[in-house]
Amino acid sequence: MDLKSSIRTIPNWPKQGVMFRDITTLLKDAKAFNYVIDRLCERYKNYHIDLVAGIESRGFIIGGAIAHRLHKGFVPIRKEGKLPAKTEKESYELEYGRAVVEVHVDAIPKGSRVLLVDDLIATGGTALAACKLIECLGGKVVECAFIIGLPDLGGMKKLEEKYKVITLVDLEGE
Repeated sequence: MDLKSSIRTIPNWPKQGVMFRDITTLLKDAKAFNYVIDRLCERYKNYHIDLVAGIESRGFIIGGAIAHRLHKGFVPIRKEGKLPAKTEKESYELEYGRAVVEVHVDAIPKGSRVLLVDDLIATGGTALAACKLIECLGGKVVECAFIIGLPDLGGMKKLEEKYKVITLVDLEGE
């Protein structure tokens, strides 16, 4: 399947110079969405994974579907101020600013093997912050899975220094 044709690119959003990769077009396409979930579930069905963690917000959609299909629990990694109980926080840089992600302190039991999922890997800031949160709580990141990789922005390479990374489609300079 040609996933590239299911992904919309919006130039200069949310700021000038950013080529935003919008997966809402992929999500509404049942064939493309099911292909993504099928591919990732096929990959992880024999991995020893205790939990699937998804990064807000599109990682919730992909990660939730994978967790459901693999009969695993799901952990949301959210933007700052969105979780009601006590949290652990991690700040990071991204291609168009600075942000903070957080997770409930009781979300990941010590020793848990966690699959981290998001829609896209760009500069790697969000994913690295999420991995730090997982490890801070005593979890082990089994792998980081993304629909889209943007190798030109260097995040995949940075993340691969410490973690296994998979992308389903890479978009270079497009």
